[in-house]
Amino acid sequence: MALERLGAVTFKGAPMTLVGPELQVGDDAPNFNVISSDLSQVNLHSDEGRVRLVIAVPSLDTPVCSLETKTFSGHVKDLPENSVVYVVSADLPFAQKRFCATEGIENVKTLSDHREMSFATNYGVLIKELQLLARSVFVIDPQNKISYKQIVGEITSEPDYHAALSATQAAANR
Repeated sequence: MALERLGAVTFKGAPMTLVGPELQVGDDAPNFNVISSDLSQVNLHSDEGRVRLVIAVPSLDTPVCSLETKTFSGHVKDLPENSVVYVVSADLPFAQKRFCATEGIENVKTLSDHREMSFATNYGVLIKELQLLARSVFVIDPQNKISYKQIVGEITSEPDYHAALSATQAAANR
């Protein structure tokens, strides 16, 4: 049975349970299996040797998730060349592709965790009650170590963009 953390986050003030481990900065990044918009498999090793800024959102079809994805997308040009931005959600790959086309987003990789929820459970961000990913940000360095982590306490709130982008820069410059 997977570890459960009751009240680790809230949704509109109501306590929610996160399933999976509580990862820390410095931990080895767990592997995951997700699906890209072209239906190919993506895992931790797909962009090995690069810094991965991984943004987990409940659903791209919600206002805060949409804003967050567009905000991070707007900063990709400022990130080092050896970095890649993943946006992971439980949305179907087709919905993610439609969202990116509608919003003109071409510089982030949307990844669907709908099939296995392996990112969600391996990174401890599966919201048990909703079967969605908690809003969170991880920076994984080229050596597959977690160099930054934020699990946003209230699901309807935005993450700390500046801290995540700074951590991505720092991981790329090591």
